[in-house]
Amino acid sequence: MSAEISPKDRFITVYGRNPVHEVLRDGDLHVDKIVIAEGAHGAGIREIRQAARRRGIEVQQASAERVKKLAGNGRQDQGVFADVVAPRMLPLDVALDQQTMRTVLVLDGITTPANVGMILRSATAAGIDGIVVPRRGVASLDPLVVKASAGVAFRAPIVKAFTAAEAVAALKANGFHVVGLDASGDDDLFSAHLPEPVAFVLGSESEGLGPEVAALVDTWVSIPMAAGVESLNVSAAAAVVCFELVRRARL
Repeated sequence: MSAEISPKDRFITVYGRNPVHEVLRDGDLHVDKIVIAEGAHGAGIREIRQAARRRGIEVQQASAERVKKLAGNGRQDQGVFADVVAPRMLPLDVALDQQTMRTVLVLDGITTPANVGMILRSATAAGIDGIVVPRRGVASLDPLVVKASAGVAFRAPIVKAFTAAEAVAALKANGFHVVGLDASGDDDLFSAHLPEPVAFVLGSESEGLGPEVAALVDTWVSIPMAAGVESLNVSAAAAVVCFELVRRARL
C-alpha cells in the first residue's frame, strides 16, 4: 500500500532550526531525512547534524531556494527542514478503501494553526477515526500546528484531501451521514440522532462552512449555550463534538 501513497501524504514537514532539533531529540518519532541549505551554518545547524548522526538519519544538502520550496515556508525555514513520518496519515481514497472509519471530522476554512493543532489533539485523544485536513483552505501542517497539538499531530489519524467539499462528497458517497454545527441547528448535539458512519464538518468562526460544503450537510445541530454566549471557539466546539461521540459509544 505504501507504493500508492505519495511522500506528501506520508510525512509532516517540519522546518526551522529549533523545531527540527526537537523532533530529532524525540526518539519515538521516525525522521525520514533532514535537508540543509548549502551555506547554512551556525551552532543550530551543527547540533542538527550531530543529532542526525547519532540517530543514523540521512542529511541531504540542497540549494537555499530548493529548501524554501520543499519546506513550503521561505521566510521561516532557517535553511533546514525534516520530513517526519506520520504513520497514521493517509490520503482519503486509501482511508475509505480500508473501510475502518466510523467517525470523522472534516475541517473547512480553519486557517488558524493553533485551532487546527488543538483539534488534532482533542480528536486523537477521543479516538476519532479520521480528521480530514484539506490542502486548500485550511492551515497547513506546519511547526505551529505541531506545537499547538503538543506533538500529537505526528500520531494523529490525519486524512488528506484537496478540498473540504471534495472530501465531504466522497464521504457521502461512501455512506457517511454528514453533520454541520450551527447555532440554529435542527436539534442539539446531545439529543440528535447521529447514525454511523458519521462525518462532522467544522467551519471557521467568522465564515462558517463554505457554501459547497454546507449544501452537502444532512443534519444541522447546535451546542446548547447559556448566559447569552453565542458560540465557542472552533477548537472548543470540536472537543465537545469528539467527546460526545465518546459518550455515545459507551452507551
